[in-house]
Amino acid sequence: MVELLELLKYTVPALVVFATAYFTLKSYLDAHYREQALKQRIEAQKLTLPVRLQAYERLILLCDRLTLPNLLLRIRSGNMTVSELKAALLIAISQEFDHNTSQQLYVSETLWQIVSLAKADALTLVTKASEGLDNDAPDEQLINRMFGALDQLGNVTTLQKAQMAIRTEAGQLF
Repeated sequence: MVELLELLKYTVPALVVFATAYFTLKSYLDAHYREQALKQRIEAQKLTLPVRLQAYERLILLCDRLTLPNLLLRIRSGNMTVSELKAALLIAISQEFDHNTSQQLYVSETLWQIVSLAKADALTLVTKASEGLDNDAPDEQLINRMFGALDQLGNVTTLQKAQMAIRTEAGQLF
C-alpha cells in the first residue's frame, strides 16, 4: 500500500503537468494554425479579388452587348433580309456568350445560371420574332417584331435582371 502511495505521489503530479502542458501547447498550436489559415485566405483574396471583379465587369459588358439596340447597332448593315439578320443575331449572341464562358469560374453558380438564362431569352426573342415572317422580307419587319416583343415584356428584361444580379453579387465582395 505504501508503495502504491509512493507511486501515486510521483505519478499524479507528473500527469497533471503533462495534461497542462498538452492542453496549453494544443491551444497555442490551434490558434497558430487558425492565424496561418487566415493569413493564407487574406493573401488568396488579394490575388483573386481583382480577377473576380474583372469577371463581373465582363459579364455586365456581355449583358449590355446582348441588348437588342446594341446588337442591332453592331450587326445590322445595309439591306438585310429577315433570314440574314436572324442568322447574324443568333451567331452574335452565341459568340458573345461563348467568349465569356470562362467567367463562370469566378462567379456563383446561381449568377451564372441567371446569365445563361438571359442569353437563352435573347436567342428565344430573335427566334420567336422571326416565326411566320418571309425569309426574304426586309429586316425592318423582324426588328419591329423584336421591339414589339420587348415592349410586351415590360420595363425589366432578363438581361437587366442579370445585370442587377451581377451588381448585387459584386457588391457583396465589399
